[in-house]
Amino acid sequence: MSPEDTQPDFLFSLDDDTDIVPWINNLLQHGDQDSSEIASLEKRLSHIVPALEIASEDLSLHIERLIDEISRSASRLPYDLQFMRDGALSVQVSLNNLTTRSSSFSPQSSATLDRLHSLDTIKKNMELARDVLREAESWSTLESEVSSLLSEQSYEKAAEKLSEANKSMVVFQNTPEYEARRTLMISLQNQLEASLSSALIAAINSHDNSLCRNYYSIFANIQRDSEFRAYYFGSRRSSLVNMWQDAGLSDIGDSSVSTPNAGQSTPDFLNAFFTSFLSVLNSERASISAIFPDPQLTLSSFITSTLSSLQPTFSDRLSAFSYHHGPAALPQLITIFHATEKFAVAADKILERTEVSSALLSPSSDSTSSESTSRPQRRRSSHARLSISRRMSLSVSGPGALQLAGSGLDWDTEVYEPFLEYQVSYGVLEAKFLSSSLPEPSPQVDPARELRERTLDVFSLAEESLSRMQAFTHGYGAAVLVSSLDEFLTTFIDASRASFTSPTPTSAASVMAGFGADDLADLDYTLEDYSTIQLWLHFLESLRGVRDRLSVFVSQLRGTLLQTSTAFRARAQDPRASEPGTTRGALQLLSESTLNSSSLHNLLDSIYLPDGRPSSQDSVRVRGPTALLTKAHAALNDAASLVQTSLQVAMLSPLYKSLATYGSSPLWTASGQASRRPGGAGATSEATVPTFSLSPSEAMQHVAEGLLNLPRLFEVYADDDVFAFSIETLPHIDFALLESLTEPAAAEPPSMHARRPSTNRTPPNPGPPPGLTPEAIASVWLSSLGLSLLKHLTQNILPSIRSLTTGGAAQLASDLEYLGNIVSALSVESKELTRWIEVVSMEDDAGKAMILDVDSADSIFSSVARMRGWSLNAP
Repeated sequence: MSPEDTQPDFLFSLDDDTDIVPWINNLLQHGDQDSSEIASLEKRLSHIVPALEIASEDLSLHIERLIDEISRSASRLPYDLQFMRDGALSVQVSLNNLTTRSSSFSPQSSATLDRLHSLDTIKKNMELARDVLREAESWSTLESEVSSLLSEQSYEKAAEKLSEANKSMVVFQNTPEYEARRTLMISLQNQLEASLSSALIAAINSHDNSLCRNYYSIFANIQRDSEFRAYYFGSRRSSLVNMWQDAGLSDIGDSSVSTPNAGQSTPDFLNAFFTSFLSVLNSERASISAIFPDPQLTLSSFITSTLSSLQPTFSDRLSAFSYHHGPAALPQLITIFHATEKFAVAADKILERTEVSSALLSPSSDSTSSESTSRPQRRRSSHARLSISRRMSLSVSGPGALQLAGSGLDWDTEVYEPFLEYQVSYGVLEAKFLSSSLPEPSPQVDPARELRERTLDVFSLAEESLSRMQAFTHGYGAAVLVSSLDEFLTTFIDASRASFTSPTPTSAASVMAGFGADDLADLDYTLEDYSTIQLWLHFLESLRGVRDRLSVFVSQLRGTLLQTSTAFRARAQDPRASEPGTTRGALQLLSESTLNSSSLHNLLDSIYLPDGRPSSQDSVRVRGPTALLTKAHAALNDAASLVQTSLQVAMLSPLYKSLATYGSSPLWTASGQASRRPGGAGATSEATVPTFSLSPSEAMQHVAEGLLNLPRLFEVYADDDVFAFSIETLPHIDFALLESLTEPAAAEPPSMHARRPSTNRTPPNPGPPPGLTPEAIASVWLSSLGLSLLKHLTQNILPSIRSLTTGGAAQLASDLEYLGNIVSALSVESKELTRWIEVVSMEDDAGKAMILDVDSADSIFSSVARMRGWSLNAP
């Protein structure tokens, strides 16, 4: 083997040689191979030999299995061959017999069979023609025969005669005689009905079930079973209709009716009416089962026909009731709706018992019952709304029919239809009721206390709305409820802000009760200032109470939405399941209404937990947008920001007073020598006088002292954590500072207030940063106060300076640098203040030279240029 041979070629060479000995000799003849090739060959052989041994063993096992199978099969082979031989002989005998028999038939047999088939067909057609001719002949005597039977009061025979004649009507269809015979048939049926009507009414009134059943079979024979039901229903519902019509109700504006029940409220009357209705249904259950072949469907038709025959209608009564109560109608409507649901549940149980009892009494049903069952269904469809889901065919006669919860019929949709208009408008009704139920604010001295008391009333009403939504809409009004609550709470918070605009200062006695004499000693505030500060603090504390109640209510709202979402998913998985306290018709109407919108399902899907449990860290684990009551949170943030701004104005009031005349100070128009303090450097050239050589003005020193005293003010309120409330809405807040103060608390477990992970920098409802110490809160407030003061100074005070001399500019630069050093101690940085210092410190020549280069939007440079008279034409 040459060194160039590859392993595949070497393996293929094994297949070419059939004898192993010549193959080995051939390999040994290559004596020129060195030891490395021999080593390689040995290595290959060491791999091939075990593989050959394994292949040999596998082949041996396979051959043994084949030998075993052949030995087993060989013993059965003679039997199989004998069985095939016997079968072939049997087939041969059968073929011979068939050949013998087929040859014995004559060619005329086939023609004879065809002739017999034709004669049979002619015979059947002649018999049918004979029957038709007899039916046609009987029409000539039909009227006289039926009249004779009616005069003899043989109503059953007359009905049978008319039924047979009606079957032959199809013969005359599309012929000139059809209309005449049809008119005759209707006339005879009317005569039979008229003859039976008085007897039927007597039998119905006397509760003779046996006679009524005979009359029903007569009416069913002439296809007048619907008329029979009309007679029966009209008699049985008369007491209920009269009770409805004679009701004199005090809450629908009906003053024309004078009855013993005058002055009765609608809920009380409906409870009595439904009780009477159920009593009638219980008494009729046995009678209808004995008379009609479809008692359950008949009893449900009796309920719907009774409700549809009420005058005024149920809808009219509800409309007048709602108009009478106005915005406060919602709880009363829910009371009526609950009474209606109780009636529907009780009636459905009666129908369910009727089905069981009828199955025991009459286990079989004939074609007449099926026809009578289908006709009321078609009549009821005229009352149904055009909805695919409403037109479900519910068969109860077949053994394999779908068994739904309760009676399985859709009769109850008509019971709930009068409420659908108000359920669809639930959001509007809830909003009106909430607004009308909130008491008007009482004129109290302390508006903050009034806000706290109204907060309790507002959230009590909001919590009650959750149960109202479930009771009236079964969860389908969740989306509109959230919207209504958001508007209601937003309106309440916005209305409360009106009391912030003109508050009544706290009395001096209450201020002194909250502060000691030492508290006021070193702080530059008057008693009126402290009174105003305390008033705004009370407002801020009241808003914190609103926020706390809002957080609790949002948790309750989320829990209600989670329960609703779970119930919706359970109904979707098992539509046949029953809902406690109501029937399927109520849920069916709601599911077809506009309340069942995409916004509702988006809301419920965002709340739903896959495992059905709230998370340990959050009130719910959510997917997608889950912010609730966003408008209310935004309004609360706006109110908090307003109070914080007003509180800062009160805190900075002494400083604002010091700056009131700062812009009109004579220092700005004084010469350079006059503006210098005696302790200055005494340089003779204005250009060489540095700004720090001047002492700050008295007004600026007073402002600086006030800023340095602000921490003392927070020491007075060290025990009050109200400053931590809504700290992120402080005006001019430095978010970088706030984040730096909260970084140490980032690794701590989330607090209970952190209910939702935030993906925004500024979420709709930002909670207080966790882990802020009182020192950190004071630092944030001092920073915000400093920025507010600098904004007031740079935007209102400094631009009011009319003129600025060189000496005045030096004094102003000294004041501003001094103020900058003070505010930097409060961790405050202001680009505007830095720019003022930079521009005010410029020399006249430098300022004039920069006029063309400075952006026109630089308002600070423009103001200083105006004050110092810098212009292109200036000398």
